[in-house]
Amino acid sequence: MRSRKFLKAEQAALVWDAPGLVAGVDEAGRGPLAGPVVAAAVILDDQRPIRGLADSKTLTALQRERLNDQILAKALCCSVAQATVEEIDTHNILQATMLAMRRAVEGLRLKPAKVLVDGNRLPTLDVLAEAIVKGDARVKAISAASILAKVHRDRLCEQLHLEFPHYGFAGHKGYGTPEHLEALQRHGACIHHRRSFSPVAAALARTAEGAAALVFEASMQVPADIPAVETVHLDLRTAP
Repeated sequence: MRSRKFLKAEQAALVWDAPGLVAGVDEAGRGPLAGPVVAAAVILDDQRPIRGLADSKTLTALQRERLNDQILAKALCCSVAQATVEEIDTHNILQATMLAMRRAVEGLRLKPAKVLVDGNRLPTLDVLAEAIVKGDARVKAISAASILAKVHRDRLCEQLHLEFPHYGFAGHKGYGTPEHLEALQRHGACIHHRRSFSPVAAALARTAEGAAALVFEASMQVPADIPAVETVHLDLRTAP
């Protein structure tokens, strides 16, 4: 008769993961009203550990910058990719995020045996993949990816700020802060705004209404330099 110990051993979980490199994947910029959504993929080097890796949202900007440099220097390979504003408006933000993640994985110099993705959705990949909720706080490779994606996107927003300083992109990074919404109301949307997002769509509608009102008002005004039309009555009766 089998012992209880033997029966317990039979019930042990089997690990089917293929051995090999593991890549962590995360994104930055799903919620903002402007700019691309950015994704990163990272394969860490176990022989060169990086201290302080954590969810990028829990780190200061200075900590992220320092860790970003260490990840680029010590990881086996990294890849950063994005989906454009046009792709976001065409496909929706979820599909655009999956597209950016897939591009990041495909951009890795080394092909991973498995990909660990933050969240509960997976992009279409040709390798084994697993979605991990709160993975950016639980898996170091995903933490590293979240830092790369966040730093890269923040730098993009600083470039947008140089192009359109009146929106304040360097401060709010495209998110719908009161400052950003006020700028949208005052200036309308620029080419980097996501037109499928409701605050931007509302701003575009207001701009269109204002332009239509101006055209109508202009059409109703008679320029001062146009002389008044003089009416001349002619008597066309036949002479007697």
